[in-house]
Amino acid sequence: MKMLIINGPNLNLLGRREPGIYGNNTMESCLSALRERYPDVEVEYFQSNSEGDIITRLHDAGFGGEYRGIVLNAGAYTHTSLAIADAIAAIETPVIEVHISNVHAREAVRHKSLISPVCRGVIAGFGLASYRLGVEALMD
Repeated sequence: MKMLIINGPNLNLLGRREPGIYGNNTMESCLSALRERYPDVEVEYFQSNSEGDIITRLHDAGFGGEYRGIVLNAGAYTHTSLAIADAIAAIETPVIEVHISNVHAREAVRHKSLISPVCRGVIAGFGLASYRLGVEALMD
């Protein structure tokens, strides 16, 4: 079984970026833990600061049944990108929206997600464990 994790802008800085919000752990440590916990799941990872690259990756992974699901942390694009929402709506592969922080406890601009309505579900506020919870939701 294959799962794809996609991270959006600034998430390449995990472990260094605003540790009070995002913690001190890196995405690499999160991926290692996922691969160790689920040895039968092939976890693939993609990160981009570019909206177009994220859309292209969604399109590439969204058809043909290669992936059981996609765990997507679109970062700030969550709140601004109708294009990413349209890409999710267009593909067949289910997408779980995840956030490291509780976006509803942050600035008001982060309370509205343009992608939530086209995702299978939303997980937020559990730190890097949000990715594990996303993978588990897609395994069920």
